[in-house]
Amino acid sequence: MCRLFGLHAGHQAARATFWLLQAPNSLSLQSHYEPDGTGIGIFDKQGKALVEKQPLTAWRDHDFATEARILESTTFLAHVRYSTTGCHTVLNTHPFEQDNRIFAHNGVLGGLSVLDRRLKARGTMELVGGDTDSERMFALITAEIRLSDGDVGAGITAAVTWISENLPVYSLNLIITTSAELWAVRYPDTHEF
Repeated sequence: MCRLFGLHAGHQAARATFWLLQAPNSLSLQSHYEPDGTGIGIFDKQGKALVEKQPLTAWRDHDFATEARILESTTFLAHVRYSTTGCHTVLNTHPFEQDNRIFAHNGVLGGLSVLDRRLKARGTMELVGGDTDSERMFALITAEIRLSDGDVGAGITAAVTWISENLPVYSLNLIITTSAELWAVRYPDTHEF
């Protein structure tokens, strides 16, 4: 399964170097077991989403190591991929950006043809550039946020509720960031602490 890292540092820009490269279980170290791609998403000083990603394992990606050392932002979203849907391409590598929000997912959902019909009905199928269930889920969340007048929480709730009621779901562990917020969901809640 993929690995996710999210950080929101409030109003002060920070670096995520420790968690991405130096921690005992850093994202770079975890990428030895999640070899199918890596990416980092941040927001610049003007609040614009920036995403850098490659279909390479993080521990072999020199750009990942460089970015993990120098990037500063109030919000970070990083992902290392173990693919279940879609080939190893930049288009299928996380994180994804839509409507100036950044998204990454760990999990599997089925029924993609049903989901595609929902996206077409909601007018967001054009947001999907790759083959993954993750990007499709993000497009549904984006559609629901738009229908909720920009309310991210309401959009996530509506999309995850529809998915859980209409599609086969193994798990949906996701993070969505804006320049000012970080939202995380784990569904179903099957893990003990």
